[in-house]
Amino acid sequence: METTEKDILRGGQFLVKETKCEDIFTPEDFNEDQLMMKEAVTEFVDREIWPKKPQFEKKDYALTESCMRKAGELGFLGVAVPEAYGGMGLGFVDTMLVCDYISGATGSFSTAFGAHTGIGTMPITLYGTEEQKKKYVPKLATGEWFGSYCLTEPSAGSDANSGKTKAVLSEDGKSYKITGQKMWISNAGFCSLMIVFARIEDDKNITGFIVEYDPENPNGITMGEEEHKLGIRASSTRQVFFNDTVVPVENMLSERGNGFKIAMNALNVGRIKLAAACLDAQRRTTSVAVNYANERIQFNTPIAKFGAIRQKIAEMATNCWVGEAACYRAAKNIEDRIEIRKNNDKDSEQQAELKGVEEYAIECSILKVAVSEHTQHCTDEGIQIFGGMGFSEDTPIESAWRDARIARIYEGTNEINRMLSIGMLIKKAMKGHVDLLTPAKAVADELTGIPSFETPDYSELFSEEKSIIKNLKKLFLMVSGAALKKYGEEIEKQQQLMLAASDILIQIYLAESAILRAEKMAKKDGEEAAKEQIAMAKLNLFHAIDVIETAGKHSIISFSTGDEQKMMLMGLKRYIKYVNMPNIIELRNIIANKVISENKYCF
Repeated sequence: METTEKDILRGGQFLVKETKCEDIFTPEDFNEDQLMMKEAVTEFVDREIWPKKPQFEKKDYALTESCMRKAGELGFLGVAVPEAYGGMGLGFVDTMLVCDYISGATGSFSTAFGAHTGIGTMPITLYGTEEQKKKYVPKLATGEWFGSYCLTEPSAGSDANSGKTKAVLSEDGKSYKITGQKMWISNAGFCSLMIVFARIEDDKNITGFIVEYDPENPNGITMGEEEHKLGIRASSTRQVFFNDTVVPVENMLSERGNGFKIAMNALNVGRIKLAAACLDAQRRTTSVAVNYANERIQFNTPIAKFGAIRQKIAEMATNCWVGEAACYRAAKNIEDRIEIRKNNDKDSEQQAELKGVEEYAIECSILKVAVSEHTQHCTDEGIQIFGGMGFSEDTPIESAWRDARIARIYEGTNEINRMLSIGMLIKKAMKGHVDLLTPAKAVADELTGIPSFETPDYSELFSEEKSIIKNLKKLFLMVSGAALKKYGEEIEKQQQLMLAASDILIQIYLAESAILRAEKMAKKDGEEAAKEQIAMAKLNLFHAIDVIETAGKHSIISFSTGDEQKMMLMGLKRYIKYVNMPNIIELRNIIANKVISENKYCF
């Protein structure tokens, strides 16, 4: 059935519209081809990467490069590349799936893969001329060449557009000379091509260039030593120095001054892919921790039987499962939006892809933050389950914890992404793409009205949870509406309020995604077959409410006073209220029983 524009929510609209479980895509919906691809990728990782974890930890950059070459031979580097340029031309969900399952064994390979396929190749497929794409993309798609992305500078990190690298046009107008310094460049040690951002004259915005690199003929390019990093140790990361590096004018990417736009759009895709790249790390960490908990005997009992350990296992599995639900929901929305735009004759294929991802930039930021934080928590709890052994380099959990830490920093720090998600939502509201004002006003009217004291009928599965989700959306509108009213466009200067609002937004999106995923499964397979999934969705919502209550309360008491404050605190209480409280320990036990008996992450 063809998807029409009316069928799918626009980015950010999840906040003001109801979504039915039939309308979301979940990992249970993978088709036969996708399952075969998942199997092929998993087999590659289990054969080539997982057994060599100790070598990666010894900074074996050559191993990372050789694994990348093998991934190229198997076609994994070209999944998102159009067939016309030597790739597979698969849809967005497929590219997410490959990124997910190829990234779980070590952050070193995952970073090399992500930097090459995402920010190293994609800017050319999306913004390059036909000549540029024909010349470079086939080499990148097969792994003959590797790509890197040179944006960050010592004085330009989160403020990417403030870079000082210069591009000066030659007198004959045939080339630019690039001079400047870039840092934290992934894949620098073995790349043949760089996407480099530089400023021409005093342009307001930077410009992108495609720069070839050959160590035999360095063309003014020199490399710093490999960086010594906390994690991702076999990912090549170097400073790159350009000294009058000559780049032909035809290697400008897109047009002059468009570099900032290229960088931001590349990061939107990078963010959701980074979220996907954090999923399999959680699956593997959970599985390794459960194996250990089943084998480790203390007080004549496997530690997996102890409530304190069971709690950790249940929470680790739940976070991973919820992250999957949210990631694949957004990925399919993006894929559908790309298809709609492709069928719309006004858009080229590249334009369709760009606009499709841009539409869901809010969700991309939400996912990047949430799943990277889940991964850190998962690896941290994994170490705790291993106890003293977890602190040893002899176990895979120690490196997993170190590798997880970078995920909260690159592709825009989580703080930047939190503020972006709210900033982009406000911009969408101003443009009329997401109507926040009408529902916010309705919430304000509801608060001053007389509440209903009827006890609703919550006998149907998830009826109460869905009612709570609706109320949590009202809570977001209440708090952010009042803050916007007070600060207007100056809200962006109120960073702590924006961070709190984003915490509420993130929890709503994840909790709703999890409930819809479990409901879809229960409708298809029956409630008994989906009992662990139902338990995970309920447990996650309970935690989401805790986070939302804290963020809401901190905001309300910080920007309001008097009657307004009292009114909003009453609203907060009303909107987070359960009629029937869940039994949290029972939910955790349902989940832990399943994971421990299967001896792995099994959902």
